[in-house]
Amino acid sequence: MDFRGASAEAIAALTDELKGSVGGSPEAAASTADSLFAVSRTLRAEPALRRFATDGSIPAEAKAGLVKEVFGGKLDGPALDVLVSAVSRRWTRSADLADGVERLSEVAAVLSAGEKGPELSDELFDLRRVVDHNPPLRDALSDPVRSVDDKAGLVDTLLAGKVQPATITLAKQALAGSYGTVSAALSAYRTLAGETFGESVATVHVARPLTADQSARLASALERKYGRPVHTNVVVDPNVVGGVRVELGDDVIDGTVSSRLDDAERLLAG
Repeated sequence: MDFRGASAEAIAALTDELKGSVGGSPEAAASTADSLFAVSRTLRAEPALRRFATDGSIPAEAKAGLVKEVFGGKLDGPALDVLVSAVSRRWTRSADLADGVERLSEVAAVLSAGEKGPELSDELFDLRRVVDHNPPLRDALSDPVRSVDDKAGLVDTLLAGKVQPATITLAKQALAGSYGTVSAALSAYRTLAGETFGESVATVHVARPLTADQSARLASALERKYGRPVHTNVVVDPNVVGGVRVELGDDVIDGTVSSRLDDAERLLAG
């Protein structure tokens, strides 16, 4: 999801409000995540409601009143507070309100991990790799014929007792199709999890597993380069041959032997 202008400002402010509303309670965050995700689906299904809620010519009090009438009694306190605040803000596009509420539900799901937050990026990374490398599973999760509830049941069967509840919540949200594919959604959630806990996340490709000392030195070097803690997920790839390839957002640091060999081949071919 790409938010610009007023929508980006609204998301930043609402994220701070959300963190304050759940008060560091994983249980409150989990409940809020479910509530806000349900609201985002309603806003997508009801364009008239969405247009009213984002109409800048309508007083904020009127929009808040409608939201309370439609959703009051159905949402927990933090979710309703955030939603009322959301409809009082300016949005670049009407559709951004539904996307924004979904983003806030993702933030709440991440916050529900509590002290296990650092593990969340790892679980989302591992789950994405499982999906990417298992075509039957990938097809089952993206099959338009299967209902979302059916696919959510498959997620429960696969993950229950193996990962934390926050990971399962986000895996189910990935089924909504907001990111195009489940894999893309899981990748976005991994980045969001890092940002929520004050870290960048990097994928590190190596020919063989790193030792604890090597991992620590790499993380330290990346922190110096980017000015913030960097959470690394390591992929052992024999094609690397030697060295390290680091992917962090749009940045790629390629110090692998295979890349240097490729460069040499291009020079010889030229």
